[in-house]
Amino acid sequence: MTLANEELQNIYCGALYFEETEDGYLKANQYTKPQMDYFKNAFEMWFERCDASSAKTIEFETDASKVSFEYKLIWKCSEDSIELAIDGLATEIVYLKDIDMEGRVSWNLPEGKKKVTIYLPSDATILIRNFDIDGEFKPVPKNEKVLWLGDSITQGYGPLRSYQTYVSVANRILNYDILNQGIGGYIYDKKSLMKMEGYDPDKIIVALGTNQFGDEKAYEMVKEYYETLIGIYGEEIPILCITPLWRGDTEDGIPTLIKFCENIREIVGKYKNIKVVDGFKMVPHLEEYYLDNLHPNALGTEVYGRNLVEEIRRIGF
Repeated sequence: MTLANEELQNIYCGALYFEETEDGYLKANQYTKPQMDYFKNAFEMWFERCDASSAKTIEFETDASKVSFEYKLIWKCSEDSIELAIDGLATEIVYLKDIDMEGRVSWNLPEGKKKVTIYLPSDATILIRNFDIDGEFKPVPKNEKVLWLGDSITQGYGPLRSYQTYVSVANRILNYDILNQGIGGYIYDKKSLMKMEGYDPDKIIVALGTNQFGDEKAYEMVKEYYETLIGIYGEEIPILCITPLWRGDTEDGIPTLIKFCENIREIVGKYKNIKVVDGFKMVPHLEEYYLDNLHPNALGTEVYGRNLVEEIRRIGF
């Protein structure tokens, strides 16, 4: 059977709202229109990436033997992947470098009941229509609703695999209902924080700072960011602050980065609802774990995601 776009929305995870194009494709958005307008006027790089399909998945339980859908890529930067996972294990990878900007993806599924997860590209914008499945299906139950804020590492750049971003790795264990608002090149910028009507997260994760640790204005920007965040969501919502990761591309700047992380701890320390994770403890300080000594590669994101889950459980977030 071919799902109508309204039906597809029921198993499409990671969207704030949906739009349908004139040619019948479903587009999933993670930012409000006022937020996207802000990015458009502020910086072209942010605007391009705020539209990407970061951490979006199609998830369902089924006994079907085949699934397929038409896709259209309307923007792409780094060419990562569309991936199929069965019961949490990646089984098929379609690299964007190997496919056209428009086409159809088809997969045969193993026999019996299983959980199917389709990971959509992190650094590209994909539209979908005519989703076909030859069996019964139902949505997968999710845990807490989590707003995940960050930069390119949170968006998913580095592993060049949508299944393998640190957010995807962590969430295969945590099973959050994620809204990923990570954008490549982003900073602690309070102007992007706006009330999203109809969206009330249970928790918030913030992973920012690596793009501004040497900026003299950074301390004040971090302070204003958390004041704004608390002003929107209140003093009771649990917030997790992940300080910047180690980076090997700026050896002379490491003392400045460490001091910046200390300043972040000092700022958020006054809020009883904010807990801190030390980013320097998430990924080994070795180039083998990084794509470019800044963004963790597939090995680095695997370690990052698992270490983050352990820390979340340890501190009771």
